[in-house]
Amino acid sequence: MTTHTTQPRSGQPPAGSITGAQSLVRSLEAIGVDTAFGIPGGAITPAYDALMDSTKVRHVLVRHEQGAGHAATGYAQATGKVGVCMATSGPGATNLVTPIADAAMDSVPLVAITGQVISTAIGTDAFQEADICGITMPVTKHSFLITDPDDIPRAISEAFHIASTGRPGPVLVDITKDALQKNTMFRWPVKHQLPGYRPTATPHTRQLQEAARLLAQAERPVLYVGGGVLKAHATAELKALAELTGAPVTTTLMGIGAFPDKHPQHLGMPGMHGTVAAVTSLQKADLIVALGARFDDRVTGKLDGFAPYAKIVHADIDPAEIGKNRAVDVPIVGDARDVLAALLPAVQDEIANDETACDYAGWWDQLETWRKTYPLGHEPAPPGKLSPQHVIQRLGQLSDDSTIIAAGVGQHQMWASQFIDYERPHSWLNSGGAGTMGYAVPAAMGAKAGLPQATVWAIDGDGCFQMTNQELVTCALNNIPIKVAIINNGVLGMVRQWQTLFYNQRYSNTVLHTGAASPSTPNAGTRVPDFVKLAEAMGCHALRCESPDQLDATIEQALAINDAPVVIDFIVHEDAMVWPMVAAGTSNDDIMAARDVRPDFGDDEE
Repeated sequence: MTTHTTQPRSGQPPAGSITGAQSLVRSLEAIGVDTAFGIPGGAITPAYDALMDSTKVRHVLVRHEQGAGHAATGYAQATGKVGVCMATSGPGATNLVTPIADAAMDSVPLVAITGQVISTAIGTDAFQEADICGITMPVTKHSFLITDPDDIPRAISEAFHIASTGRPGPVLVDITKDALQKNTMFRWPVKHQLPGYRPTATPHTRQLQEAARLLAQAERPVLYVGGGVLKAHATAELKALAELTGAPVTTTLMGIGAFPDKHPQHLGMPGMHGTVAAVTSLQKADLIVALGARFDDRVTGKLDGFAPYAKIVHADIDPAEIGKNRAVDVPIVGDARDVLAALLPAVQDEIANDETACDYAGWWDQLETWRKTYPLGHEPAPPGKLSPQHVIQRLGQLSDDSTIIAAGVGQHQMWASQFIDYERPHSWLNSGGAGTMGYAVPAAMGAKAGLPQATVWAIDGDGCFQMTNQELVTCALNNIPIKVAIINNGVLGMVRQWQTLFYNQRYSNTVLHTGAASPSTPNAGTRVPDFVKLAEAMGCHALRCESPDQLDATIEQALAINDAPVVIDFIVHEDAMVWPMVAAGTSNDDIMAARDVRPDFGDDEE
């Protein structure tokens, strides 16, 4: 008897092999991806063909690649998982640059997968070729250019590891079309080859002891809390330290939700539009304990005038942030959760050995005076008109405890941070570092896709909304029923506020609707587009609210609708401003509680 071994014919793959595209999808499944956002195109079409056979990865077809990136970011911020977006080569990839930069600034774990032209065409200016690795180099933690299908599983595994460890951030995986088409053997798990990547998570004991000593002996300390505490899931440890010491807490724009807003030790948000108590506490502090914050310009104001009397303890997972903007007395490199967990017993020891430790009674007398004298508030709207601050406040009050708020960028962003109470971590999503207009709708979409049981509001301005509102079509077609509140004042509100205050009311190119009617402009005075009609055309329920007596009923009507996205067009008056305010380039000592209202804090003290 003769045994014959069947050999593959020339051009046929060996038995058990799959394409690089199939290997990509299997890798995503193996790493635990359940949702990805993207749009197919020429170079990445093989991956989409393979994706069609996956029963584990839900792909959401967006209307613009920028929407895919922001949706992946919103998904990541709400769920704590790594967000995934996909795009083809050339313009598809370059449309992801803004959300990638946004994720880098706000330390969001993101993996962007892009198609690339075939490997032999790289560098020839081939159709839809762009060096996306080079373009995004300044705004990614790492990037991979894959030309060999055997490298796909390792690259995907390493990309997710890099994106989610240390300081989280975006990673790009660019795969040539021929690598997706060629055959390979899928192997999982894979061994990482990252010899230079060793994030430090465990803080140094001696530095922790020194920080505990300073905190125990300080007279005017402040815990300055940033988004790093949320990324580290360290909110319980933060609350324990705050209550153990009795120290006041401020949370940055990216740190909102890390400490309950209604907690008596919470002074609010510091910075350009922070509360007077929070801003001034940092200016007068003798010790600032910075936890997962980076002393950015929007918090410090004029840097050489920031917190002139304070010693600085700075704890951060990213050693590059420590000392970057402000000289530090006690540097602590480590994960915020590990830092806080170790700092607690060290402070307890200080308290046990010194009955006067953490005595901040006099400090709290001063803080309470500032808090009561300069509370957050706003001027009333003209009679019969809607106040944007009141709209946002009522939206927060009428929504349930599971609510997630995704805000755009501008005045409405600041009001949403000021006039809604955030009692839970990961309930506030916004573009803090990059300040990306158009963020809210796709980010809300991503959050709702990741947490379908949550109520998710996108609070947007009429300017922001017109940048990415097409993703409402995506929501309508994919059963992602977000709720959108358009704070419609007819202008680019934050720029107009600056024009009012600093440019002699010269409103250059900030009016979004036409002005008074005339024979040459017969349609002037109307709002274009009509957001109600636009939302209905995109498959959404749509409502409009123009007067205070309609406010609560309109919000409650929107909250009762859960079978499709719902959009409310809130027509608010255009002259509302965000207060308090520290003008750009000025010292935090020059904070204005309202227009022409500059708090008097008395003589400076050492």
